[in-house]
Amino acid sequence: MALLLFSLRHVPDDEADDIRDLLVENQLNFYETNAGNWGISMPAIWLSDDQDYAKARSLINKYQEQRRIILQEAYQQQKQSGEENTFFKNVWHNPAQTMVFIAAIIFVIYLSIKMVFEFGL
Repeated sequence: MALLLFSLRHVPDDEADDIRDLLVENQLNFYETNAGNWGISMPAIWLSDDQDYAKARSLINKYQEQRRIILQEAYQQQKQSGEENTFFKNVWHNPAQTMVFIAAIIFVIYLSIKMVFEFGL
């Protein structure tokens, strides 16, 4: 029976490609399901043989640990060089989008408060 090995929901394409390559390199049989037309199905990589699960899981865990270390180092380099994305940099680079989001937040808060006072009286 097939076992769920790796969920692909909210996984970057490069990570999913690396996982597929890792499984192919180690000659592990797997198949993939997608999210479907409406995005409600389970996009995942499934292992065909139950006996390979422990090996596949350990390979993926090692890969993800290496990826975590690499991404953390890249983030620290961006942070040290001042290139990381912050709220104020986002405001500077996308002022219109930021203002629209702030206006939407204020509107939702206004409606919420208005409804409380209207129903409370």
